[in-house]
Amino acid sequence: MNTVNNKIFSYAFLDSLFFTQNKWHQHGVLVHTLRVTYYALKAGDFKFFAAALLHDIGKPFVAYKKDAEDYEFHEWSFTDHEEKSYQIIKNWPFISEYTKKIVRYHYLIRDIKKSKKEDLPRYAQKKEIWDALDEDLQEDLQRFLHYDDLGKGKKRRD
Repeated sequence: MNTVNNKIFSYAFLDSLFFTQNKWHQHGVLVHTLRVTYYALKAGDFKFFAAALLHDIGKPFVAYKKDAEDYEFHEWSFTDHEEKSYQIIKNWPFISEYTKKIVRYHYLIRDIKKSKKEDLPRYAQKKEIWDALDEDLQEDLQRFLHYDDLGKGKKRRD
C-alpha cells in the first residue's frame, strides 16, 4: 500500500482536492465526487449515495508524483486510494457495511485490468479478492464504476 499521508493543508492535498487529478479526470477530487453522486442519483441508484460521496475521500491524502509524466503535466497519482478511503470510514458506525465494501473495492475492476498487463503478483492478489466477492456485489461494483467513469468528465489529455 502507498505510504504517502498528506496533511490537510499540504499542497498535494489541496491541489488534488480542488484542481488537478490526472489525465483521466477533468476535475479535482471534490467536483469529481459530486459528479459521481449526481450520476448515481440521476439513475435512481440511491443505494450508492453514501459510497459516491465517500469513494475517493482518501485520494488527497495519498496524492503523490509517481513519475516524470506527473511532474511534466502537473498531475497526481493515487495508488491504493480506495484502501485509504476505506481505512478512513471503516469504523464509522453510521456507514453501512455495504457502502464500506463499495468504497473499498470500487477500483478493483480497473486495478485487475491494469495489473494484468503491468504487475502479475498484484493481479493475482486483486483477482483473488474479486473472486471472493459475491455475485451481487460484483454487479454493483460494475455499475458503480460506470458512475465513477461518468464523473471523470473529459480526459485532460491523451
